[in-house]
Formats: sequence, structure tokens, C-alpha cells
Amino acid sequence: MTPMTTTSDTRLAIRATAPPATAPRTAAGAPGAQPRTPADPAVRIPAQAVPADVHTDSAVDPDGAPAPHDPCAHGFLPERPPVRSMIGTWTRLDAMARTAAVAPDHETAIAVVERAHRADELSALRQRVSRLSPRNAEAAAMRVAVIAVSCGWSALDPQAPAAREVANDGFLELWAAIAHRIDHDQFVALPTLALHNWAPERKPRRHIPIDQLARTEQLVPIVRWAPEGQPLSRLDRLMLAATRLEAHGIWLFRLADTLAGRAPDDSSTPTALRRLVRIQHALRAQLHSEATELAAAPVTDQQRTVLGALAEQGALEPPVLQAADAVLGIGGRRTGDGRRQLLRRHLPAQHRAWLSAMDRHCAPVRTLAHRGGPDAAVYREAQESLIALRRTYTALVHTAAAPTTGPLPTAA
Repeated sequence: MTPMTTTSDTRLAIRATAPPATAPRTAAGAPGAQPRTPADPAVRIPAQAVPADVHTDSAVDPDGAPAPHDPCAHGFLPERPPVRSMIGTWTRLDAMARTAAVAPDHETAIAVVERAHRADELSALRQRVSRLSPRNAEAAAMRVAVIAVSCGWSALDPQAPAAREVANDGFLELWAAIAHRIDHDQFVALPTLALHNWAPERKPRRHIPIDQLARTEQLVPIVRWAPEGQPLSRLDRLMLAATRLEAHGIWLFRLADTLAGRAPDDSSTPTALRRLVRIQHALRAQLHSEATELAAAPVTDQQRTVLGALAEQGALEPPVLQAADAVLGIGGRRTGDGRRQLLRRHLPAQHRAWLSAMDRHCAPVRTLAHRGGPDAAVYREAQESLIALRRTYTALVHTAAAPTTGPLPTAA
């Protein structure tokens, strides 16, 4: 991977603290309010076209490729709960990830990888990558991401010649093979580490949509950043908070779909924007609710280093915030199409395609930024609420990276 230079609020917060070295829709007015009106259906922006003669189920098509992703169904969460337990030879990758995550430093984590390489375990895994189902490939990618950041290799491109001077050859080959299997070579980032590293603490009594599952059930990490038997670490809690943020943000994706193609003077546009404001306030409250337990959780220098490395690459931006940015077009403090694309490079291709479509189709709504009147005021309120939400998330990351405990700062 190519290192990214960024000046985002999140990165600045990290630098200040890091050590050197689909649910039923509710009534209007609620955070999950139904954003569409019967008289004016939303313009749907499919993430990926599928030929009409190709039959797909909820998971894969006949060729083994993922089914087209519909963010209006469950945001950027996986369509089904992540794979909790890997089987066969892949249990070795799971064990490596668990050991690397609790390593006290990079050197200890690297030693875990070196031992696996000498035992030919990495080569055995590499030979089996092509046999992985899409869900198991995502599960393997999450574990590879844990190992990569634990070893301090998160900024590497596994196929770059220079990477072999830094990282283990066998691990780089496995990393590159997994990246090819999931068609995503920048997956060592928060979306993979958080959205594929959780499970409900208890098995739900019935099938429920994935976003509702992540909202209503007690979640636990699959690969813990704290030793078994000890309390969850701040990094564990931050990753779970990102998962819950995505689950609560499902209504934002649906409102984005509603606003796509809307004219700025459409009578339903300000209504949708007001609902967007309410949702963003609800997401902000959700982050604040995570702060106390996160601040009280244990943290290690290694975990702060992991956060710092991800922030340095711009790899800590939650997907749901990128979806809001695609609608409102404001980015962080230092916005721009270049920075936006750099942040998105850590998302799967179909997610990036959906965000780019939203950039185009929500452009008419964004012209409200240059107008006057009550509709323009509502649009600016939506922008301000997104800025406040981003600052609150940055403050939560700051809390996770801080060497001492403390309350979540009040966002401006």
C-alpha cells in the first residue's frame, strides 16, 4: 500500500496522543424515519449492474461473485454476520491473528509470522485462497488485516518490491492472494477491521436483518485486542462502536437514496434534509454513549500505535460518514475530491461505486449551498450536523488513543 499523507482531524488527534516509534422502518420523525414519500419514489442507485438472465441469491452468484450490494438494505455492513470460526487449515490464520493482536509490540507480532513461515503454514494457506467462499475470504482478509497492523505493516503494498525488504515474504504472498480474491488491495483499514470483526454475544432467537442485529444485540469482537479473560480494550470498543455506528446509520443510506436525483426546489427535499439532520444527531448521541466505557477500558502502547498508523493513512474514516459526505459534499476541514478518493480507497469497489454515484446524483441538492431562503438554511444545518458528527467521532478516536482516561470532549 502507498502511505497517505493527510491532515484530517482524526490524524491530528492521534498525533497528539500516540507514542513515538434491513430493518422495518419507523414512523416519521424518529431517527429511523421512513425517508420516502409514496408520491415521489427515490431514484435508486445500484452499486453494480447484474444481467437480467443471471440468477443470484443473497450471498453469491453461480460464478461465486458477491451479489450486488444494496446500501439501502444494510449500509456497508456485510449482508450476513461475519464468519466467527474458521475451519481446517484456516484455523492457523485465526490463531496467528489472535496472538498478533495481543502482542506487546511489533517485534513480538512479527515473530509470530516468522514462526508460521518457517513451519510452511503461510504457504499452505496461500495455496488454498482460491477455494475460499466470498464470506470466508472476507473473514480471512480481516485476520490478515489484524496481523498486518499488529506487525506495523499497514502502509505496505504487499505486491511492491520494496515491501519484501520490510515484511515477511510468505505473509506478503498470502496478503496479495487474499487481496486478489476479494478484489480489494487496500483492505487493511477500519472497514475490514471493524465491520468484519464482530459477532452477537448470543445467537439470536430468530433471523433478523443484519443492521437490526448489530443495533439490538450485545456485540463481541471475533479477534480481540485484549487477552481472553480480560476486559475489552479501548481498541476493541472503538471497533465495535464503528460497527454500531454503521448499523444505526442505515437510515442515512436510505435518505441518501431518496435525495439522489432530487431537484433543490422539490418540496420533499427540505423534509428529507431535516430527517438527515435528526439522523446525524442520533448518530452523534450514539457515539457519546460509547465514550464512558471506552475511556475506562485498558489500552496499551501497541494499540495506540495501531490507531496512529491507521490514522496516518486516513484509514479510520467510518463508511457511514463517507456516505453523508457524498450527499452533502463537505468532506472534513480540508476537503477536496482528491482527499475524498484517498479516504474511499479503503472501501470495496462496489461501495466506492455507490459513493461516486451519490456524488453525481446528489449534485443538484448541493446547489442549495449557494442559495438563500429556508431550504438553503436546512441544507446548511445538515452540513453543520455532519461536521459536528465528524468531530465527535474524532474525539472518540482521541479518547481511544489517549494514554490516560478521560471524558469525551464536547464537540463544537
